[in-house]
Amino acid sequence: MRLKKIIEAADAVAVIHAGDTVASAGYAGSGTLDQLFFSIEQRFLETGTPRDLTLVFSTGQGDMKEKGLNRLAHEGLVRRVIGGYLGLSPKLERLIVDNRIEAYNLPEGVLTQLYRDIGARKPGLLSRVGLGTYIDPRHGGGRMNERTTDDIVRLMQVDGEDFLFYKAFPINVALIRGTTADPDGNISTERESLALENLALAIAARNSGEIVVAQVERVAAEGSLPARSITIPGILVDCVVLAEADHHMQTYGTTFNPAFSGELREPPRRVHAAELSDRKVIARRAVLELAPNSVINVGVGSIPDQVPLVAGEERVQDLLSLVVDSGVIGGVPMGGLDFGAASNYEAVIEHACAFDFIDGAASTRRFSASASAMRKATSTPASSASAFRDAADSSTSARTRSRSCSWAPSAPADSKSRSGMARSGSSAKAATRSSSSGSGRPPSARTMREPTDRRCCS
Repeated sequence: MRLKKIIEAADAVAVIHAGDTVASAGYAGSGTLDQLFFSIEQRFLETGTPRDLTLVFSTGQGDMKEKGLNRLAHEGLVRRVIGGYLGLSPKLERLIVDNRIEAYNLPEGVLTQLYRDIGARKPGLLSRVGLGTYIDPRHGGGRMNERTTDDIVRLMQVDGEDFLFYKAFPINVALIRGTTADPDGNISTERESLALENLALAIAARNSGEIVVAQVERVAAEGSLPARSITIPGILVDCVVLAEADHHMQTYGTTFNPAFSGELREPPRRVHAAELSDRKVIARRAVLELAPNSVINVGVGSIPDQVPLVAGEERVQDLLSLVVDSGVIGGVPMGGLDFGAASNYEAVIEHACAFDFIDGAASTRRFSASASAMRKATSTPASSASAFRDAADSSTSARTRSRSCSWAPSAPADSKSRSGMARSGSSAKAATRSSSSGSGRPPSARTMREPTDRRCCS
């Protein structure tokens, strides 16, 4: 079999030159490019090249220890980072805190959508997301330390309304991932847990006139992949690397689970239970706020990622649509090192499309984490350090703030009515439920009761 585009990892990363802008796909440990990151690091340690890279990533890619982007955290290798979340890459964080590299924290959703605009050769992305936050150029422009001085976000007015303009830039090297490749570079993703931004990144780099490098776990014979299974066509791919098993896990917590890739559905009893802890108690209390047929956006954090697990334990997940900004729709989203993936889901859409959905305020409730909260729902981000802020919340809260559900102990509520959804047979009708006692207690779990008396957290 002629291998054509299938080459060794060391040869693939040799296409990365000094000063390149390198954009990588991945979400925590799902779809992360550990073989390519490992090979880039080894090349730098052995030869001192490449140098002065700009790393672009829409969200966290790492395990908070050694894997993912942590491998690239070497002074000299990296000059600048533009990322949506850095909490999973403490080694990069240290370079930023020590003022040794330039760094920008931009909204996760903005970056995924900007990839599409780069591919379409548009001048940039116009968005309301980030207005009035530290991403707004009037409040720092997303800059994370004193070394970072360039303005990459501009304030613009359209018909008298303020917007932020995120300028497009060429991507020199796109690093993407799939499951199977043929010698022509056609790639399928049947064993991956997420769709992510692989296609958008490949188009962005190709239309920038540059390079696309893919990592896969297996190689198929030429012409053997069903056309409808190909998610990234070979015309977009320059070279393909066959990854070692240790560098191509499905998530950082799971080598492979067919339920994460949608190959099968797990029986409810097999869904993992969360360990009893303060976080689980808070998450369980938050689930009491939910009504049937709600669309719930589950945010990142050690408390929000408990919410879907509790819903699964209580067997009410089929009454809700739990969505994660990674693109998972329905099912039971996972927590911990599996966060971003889900079991028994209904669909997985691309990363940017998930933010189209979220930015348009389609979700009914949103769970996010706070270090503290005041009675009028003013909250402090879960990561109190001002240097590291999760821009993903900016992307969701900008359009859904009035309907968010960031739970923390609060003062008793008044006796005014609450809006909810009640299920009647197979149809869902809007209903208003009032607190008759005025006790300020949350709506009873019984508001989620089905005719079969399946109720939430009873």
